[in-house]
Amino acid sequence: DQHDQLLPKKVEAFAGQRVLAVSAGYLHSLAITADGSVWSWGKEGRGDGWGSRGMLGHGQIQLLPTKVEAFAGRRVIAVS
Repeated sequence: DQHDQLLPKKVEAFAGQRVLAVSAGYLHSLAITADGSVWSWGKEGRGDGWGSRGMLGHGQIQLLPTKVEAFAGRRVIAVS
């Protein structure tokens, strides 16, 4: 869901996929799936909590995991 979680929770967006790596920032997270796709979600911090720069590769805020299409056709092996 789109609410802060205080305890670990299954991320439904990854149902049926194998997640190989996750990187978590203060207001955002990144994941790599077995096919080398990069997913991002969250906000970019800038004091007000809502960034206006790269928007995690989507051009807009994504609060649910969303595949970063800029990496389509490439196999990403690490995120941070």
